[in-house]
Amino acid sequence: MYDILDVIKNIDNLYENNTSLAILKDFERVLDEMDMYVYENWDLGELAYGPQVDRHWITAGFMWPKDKMPNPTAAKRLSELGCKIKYQRSHLVEPRRIRTPEDIRPGTKKGRLDRHPIWIVEIQMPKKIAFDIYRGYMDKLKNEDGETKAPKPTTPLPAQAGQAAPVAPVAPPVAGGAPAAGMAPTAGAAGGAVI
Repeated sequence: MYDILDVIKNIDNLYENNTSLAILKDFERVLDEMDMYVYENWDLGELAYGPQVDRHWITAGFMWPKDKMPNPTAAKRLSELGCKIKYQRSHLVEPRRIRTPEDIRPGTKKGRLDRHPIWIVEIQMPKKIAFDIYRGYMDKLKNEDGETKAPKPTTPLPAQAGQAAPVAPVAPPVAGGAPAAGMAPTAGAAGGAVI
């Protein structure tokens, strides 16, 4: 049985401890890279406890309402990587919203505690998997940054439709001489050739 206060304290500790939050982000990156969220209800899970870091393993537990059990087929993807998955039925104790006097616990001003059935999925992931995927992710970002910052070679633009191709500059004709190489004689006003 899990208490909502314990879940809230766990999340509060995550935000206070940058290391735990970074480990949880690496954990989630593995789930994302393995396309776990494509499967039914995997995107609805909430962190129940963890991440707990051991020598070779990272363990985290996620919870779902009883009627929204995550698809077990997705867990096969993780088990192929060496992860250990455990499904467990449990209950979550939450205070009731106070709408009537019957919703109040006797002798207090707090709401009655209700037990809601949930699914707990505990995932034990090898540290190596989480950090290898993180390393690959960082390498990918470095490669993308390197491509955007690398100078691009200057190549002439191809002529667009309807436009003439660019022409190399040509030396002007010399008076009284033959036309320069690559220049054709042009017609003058009297119809004769102008040199």
